[in-house]
Amino acid sequence: MDSFFSRLNACTVCFLFALATIGEGGRLLVIPQDGSHWLSMRAVVEKLSERGHEIVVVAPEVNLLYKESKYYTMMTHAVPYTPDDFAHRFRLFSNQPFEEVPFLSMVIGAYKAMTYLVEMFFMNCESLLRNRDIMRSLEESTFDAIFTDPIFPCGVILAEHLSVPSVYFFRGLPRLQDAITKCPAPVSYVPRSYSRNTDHMTFVQRLSNLFFSFLETPLLKMFYNRYEELASELLKREVHLPTLYRNGSVWLLRYDFVFEYPRPVMPNMVFIGGINCEEGKRLSQFQPEIQ
Repeated sequence: MDSFFSRLNACTVCFLFALATIGEGGRLLVIPQDGSHWLSMRAVVEKLSERGHEIVVVAPEVNLLYKESKYYTMMTHAVPYTPDDFAHRFRLFSNQPFEEVPFLSMVIGAYKAMTYLVEMFFMNCESLLRNRDIMRSLEESTFDAIFTDPIFPCGVILAEHLSVPSVYFFRGLPRLQDAITKCPAPVSYVPRSYSRNTDHMTFVQRLSNLFFSFLETPLLKMFYNRYEELASELLKREVHLPTLYRNGSVWLLRYDFVFEYPRPVMPNMVFIGGINCEEGKRLSQFQPEIQ
């Protein structure tokens, strides 16, 4: 049954892309994010390639998991950080959730770790958009759509610059997709991430939920303001980043609605939880030695 639903989800994604790429096969530009985000996206990219689509993946030279593959063409660009600096930042971010510290220290530590990582991803995006050779190559190519992880908006900006439709694929960021698409999320009923509340809250819990909601907009601005400046420089006009995000054709959200608390969603949001799950391979048979 699980295998059936996994195949059904894969067919759904391929059908969505088929709508955007009329014909037997289209050219798809992929702007992913490194780490586990890429592992999830790679499974879909490989399936799309098997169905006749031509895939071009753009990635930084210094990375964690990107590799050459028969399923896609890889384009890499230089970045201003070293492999050691890259590994150090990822290590800080990965280890932080497992530290046993008081709640306030946990919040401060998470903020610092996220800041280090956000800075690195911004440098990655800046290096790509200011790389004249790669940008010229992308501009001279013809793509039918951009498939991107929108947790950072480099692919969103590039889709606007190239004037091609974009499809978003990610697990979600606390309130990002709701705030950007203006999807209703009343604090009395929709628990905020990290609040540890459920959809059944006492008055005090609703107050705490309200407090967490006040932090969302400043944090989003703090993380994404520099991207607005970068986008304005590339597009030669003043840019409002949420407006660029709203140009996305489809939001493919990698979680299952049955595991989430009830909340409103926009019509172009599709839940595809489990799409990256693969059927396990059989273990090779062996004969244990008996002493």
